[in-house]
Amino acid sequence: MYSAESAIKVFTGNAHQSLAKGICDELGIPLGKCTVGSFSDGEINVDIPETVRGVDVYVVQPTCTPVNDNLMELLILIDAFKRASAGRINAVVPYYGYARQDRKAKARDPITSKLVADLLTSAGADRVVTMELHASQIQGYFNIPLDHLKTIHIIAEHYKNYNDLDKENTIVLSPDIGGTKRARNLAALLDLPIAIIEKRRPKANVSEVMNVIGDVSGKHVIMIDDIIDTAGSITKAAQVAKDFGALDVYAACTHPVLSGPAIERIQESAICELLVTDTIPLPDEKKIDKIKVLTVAPLLAEAIRRIHGNKSISILFD
Repeated sequence: MYSAESAIKVFTGNAHQSLAKGICDELGIPLGKCTVGSFSDGEINVDIPETVRGVDVYVVQPTCTPVNDNLMELLILIDAFKRASAGRINAVVPYYGYARQDRKAKARDPITSKLVADLLTSAGADRVVTMELHASQIQGYFNIPLDHLKTIHIIAEHYKNYNDLDKENTIVLSPDIGGTKRARNLAALLDLPIAIIEKRRPKANVSEVMNVIGDVSGKHVIMIDDIIDTAGSITKAAQVAKDFGALDVYAACTHPVLSGPAIERIQESAICELLVTDTIPLPDEKKIDKIKVLTVAPLLAEAIRRIHGNKSISILFD
């Protein structure tokens, strides 16, 4: 544990103050004093009433909704700490917005995840700590160290301690081919078999057909994904599992974006429980009985502890 006088300080903008406080509680230090507001015309202004000269600074700020505001807050905070002669500036971005724009899917598409990486570096970040990037190759967009933490162990531990789940008759289901590796990793940790939903469109203007590779009949099903946005894919996959004879369908994800009709879809879906982490804050209007939240604060605190002590953190993402 660190004392308040140690050469480490954690700050945050307005994106997720409760997570930042949770990290500080784990580290045994107070949250750094910082006010992020705006001028009358909407421009962001920052007030940092304590010294950071020579200090290792960690700025906790997921770039979730409102994405552009939270991103600008992060960039401006980094710039402020750089100009205040902070020792090392570490951007802790539990949810990395724009990660899904990682390649050119068609002509003249931007690669916005690379642009954000360049912006963080140009602002003055010395290191980025993030979690469950939508595409692992985004790590290569950075010319500074990036630590890519995984939440799979947190999720697996929840199910290991789930007394109501009959593990003898449980299977992990990937909602699509692209998520097979993620599902296989969870299945390995839980010592469970795996099934995969295959999606195909027989021909143009013919509705998509979903098939299950593997046997889910008479089984409890656990589905896992990295992001749930509008919840269309995950709820359709849950219904497919039920149509193929699954008993109960559980779902888990790291980043609960949950935009648009997501909450309504989840509430009305075959999913009996949705497990999420707090990389993104869950507002009161999105807190329903089906959703259970696990905190990533201890994992991020341990990463910060190891980074500050110049110790290996590879154990945290193995």
